[in-house]
Amino acid sequence: MPNIVANPAFMIYGIAGLAAVSMLLLGFGIYAAVTAPQARLKRRISTVVGDPSPAMIIPGTGRKDQNSGAKRKKQIQERLKHAEESRQKRRGSRIREQLVFAGLKISPQQFIVYALLGGAIFTGVAFIFGLPPILLPAVALIGFLGIPRFVINFLIKRRMKKFIAFFPDAIDIIVRGVRSGLTVGECLNIIGQESPDPVGPEFRLVIEAIKLGQPMADALQRMSDRLPSPEFRYFTIVLGTQQTTGGNLAETLAKLSDVLRQRKKMRDKVQAMSSEAKASAGIIGSLPLFVMAALSFLAPEYVGLLFTTSTGNFMLAICVVVMGCGVLVMRKMINFDM
Repeated sequence: MPNIVANPAFMIYGIAGLAAVSMLLLGFGIYAAVTAPQARLKRRISTVVGDPSPAMIIPGTGRKDQNSGAKRKKQIQERLKHAEESRQKRRGSRIREQLVFAGLKISPQQFIVYALLGGAIFTGVAFIFGLPPILLPAVALIGFLGIPRFVINFLIKRRMKKFIAFFPDAIDIIVRGVRSGLTVGECLNIIGQESPDPVGPEFRLVIEAIKLGQPMADALQRMSDRLPSPEFRYFTIVLGTQQTTGGNLAETLAKLSDVLRQRKKMRDKVQAMSSEAKASAGIIGSLPLFVMAALSFLAPEYVGLLFTTSTGNFMLAICVVVMGCGVLVMRKMINFDM
């Protein structure tokens, strides 16, 4: 076998190849270093400004008539309907929309990868612990779809609960600022600096959009697309209508703040009144699991038939389906939307 190291031609080709690979890696590094800030800037602008959409134009909103309260209410109702229709037309993928609602900074592709990985781990753990094969498809379905959906819905509800809790205080800041002579933009800037998450960061995005040249109505509408809150959607429409048609903005927003606080009190009262039904549903739903766990220790040969025979596996699968349907029915009965 010839000595490859001593071959000058091979050494030249090797050095040339290493140099080419090094130059290629260096080029990729320089390209990434140059384009990374631009990519981050584009993502930031996309988050702040969003896709361009036509402004909402309602016939008759250009005329200022401070004594036409009924006309102003009708215009607000028309704008609410128009805003909801525009939101339905502009909405992207369902996963992307839910990630925005939850305040997560990941892409839908990353969320799908995490869901698949979590589902595979959940199914593998169930298989290792000796779960019957007939139940593995149900476990895989829960791991791939049920748990990720539960997590994303939990994050959305928690974020919206925090937003609704702090939003009336933000409206009060605007009311006091307008009454003291500040502009609405300055009040929004104060909210963005002083309010806690998620109110503060969302209003900071509105301020950034206004600084980039976007109208305030469009920036607030973009924020309404990121927050599925009827309260904030109504605030956006009221603010845009008051700036267009005139009127006492401070008084209107003060009434809106009071309404939001009354709604929160009513929601807490409903939750307190339904807590007994929720506790009963939890006890009824968990009782079969506790009974099975107790019997598995007291009489394992009696419960083992459900896992060792095909008839037992079939009956266990039917029980899981029936119990799942019962839990969903009880959850639907004790949940109240306000």
